[in-house]
Amino acid sequence: MDLASRLFKGDRVIWIIFMFLCLISVTEVFSATSTIAYRNANYWMPIIRHASFLLMGFAGVLILHNLPYKVFIGFGLFLPVAIFLLAITPFVGVEINGEPRWMEILGFRFQPSELAKLSAVCYMALVLSKRDKFTDAQMFKYILIGIGLACGFIFFNNASTAVLLFTIMVMMMFIGQIHVKRILKLVGFCVASLVLLLTLLFVTPGSVMNYMPDRFHTWKARIERFSSSEDRLDTKEGKVLTLDDEHYQEDHAKIAIAQGGLLGKKPGHGQQRDFLPQAYSDFIYAIIIEEMGLVGGFFVLFLYLALMIRVAMIARRCHTLFPKFLVLGCGLLIVTQALVNMAVAVGVFPVTGQPLPLISRGGTSTVISCVYIGIILSVSRFGANIGNEEDLMPEEEKPIEAETALPGVTQEEINQWVPVVDSEDSKSESEGFKEKN
Repeated sequence: MDLASRLFKGDRVIWIIFMFLCLISVTEVFSATSTIAYRNANYWMPIIRHASFLLMGFAGVLILHNLPYKVFIGFGLFLPVAIFLLAITPFVGVEINGEPRWMEILGFRFQPSELAKLSAVCYMALVLSKRDKFTDAQMFKYILIGIGLACGFIFFNNASTAVLLFTIMVMMMFIGQIHVKRILKLVGFCVASLVLLLTLLFVTPGSVMNYMPDRFHTWKARIERFSSSEDRLDTKEGKVLTLDDEHYQEDHAKIAIAQGGLLGKKPGHGQQRDFLPQAYSDFIYAIIIEEMGLVGGFFVLFLYLALMIRVAMIARRCHTLFPKFLVLGCGLLIVTQALVNMAVAVGVFPVTGQPLPLISRGGTSTVISCVYIGIILSVSRFGANIGNEEDLMPEEEKPIEAETALPGVTQEEINQWVPVVDSEDSKSESEGFKEKN
């Protein structure tokens, strides 16, 4: 067995997709962080920082894919701790970009919401796998309490992440065969609550809105910007888009996509990276299209869709429920977040602040996304028996090396046991046999 086979166990397709996404990430983040490099007067610092997180995540994948999937039950039991961290973050969190979403422990900064998403997926997989112990109503109640608390605490700091986690919860409950009526009632209640909240945002007088939290103003502004984008088309000039400060990021993302063409401007030659404040994070997909063209954009989309298809194949080969739901939850979380990010970049969704998994710059999101990949590979190896055929072969079927075929037996001993036949005698005997026949 070669070194690559010993090192990279599990599903080979997942490994290939992961390597491609990491390669694209390094290339495009290096290009998109030009503004940070200029601001810090250090050309290599941004990419070295991002590459260090990728290497950390890669090391995590190597470790996690060698662990049995049952170990990840502990991640699900971590959910109460994650909820506690979410609850205290607004009070003791560290503000970055004006938002207290980060916690700092022993000099390390991380987003509790990312840990909450990971533990929530493992928790849902654990609950759904206990169908023989819990009734349908009990499973629904446990998922609703655990994930509902997590979504509630996340919502007021990062509404898009809460909606994303809620969507994953609904999809996993549907896959887990929770009664459809319960799911529809939950979705209906949440949609009605969201509509009521948005209505209050737009009917509340400005004098009262001044006393509301800053997040309310952010939600209102993003919805207004998204809904008014078509109103800025100047039909007199052939539908030319009028640029303004309110739609700054969205406009430059559209310009980047329009300038990309079929093959793009090649990495490092994009222009809109110098104008987009979040070119390396929220809008990196627009930079990918600008520098790699529509071909590169569709290739990235293909990688995520292929990842989801492969995850579904792994889930089908699992013989028990926990790894099946676990791998589906991790795959859905990565792919759904990726699709949301792409939709924002092309103007289909309003700005959400969701990074592109495994590609966007970001310490916590990069490492946690790698953890998802490690879990998927672990399930493919120990739950679906993919890429593990050498280890699963019976001893008598495994290939035997020549050096170890007969340990402790020398050539001289073999010559003593086996009579040596002279070549001339052997030749004459064979000729005589031919003449007789």
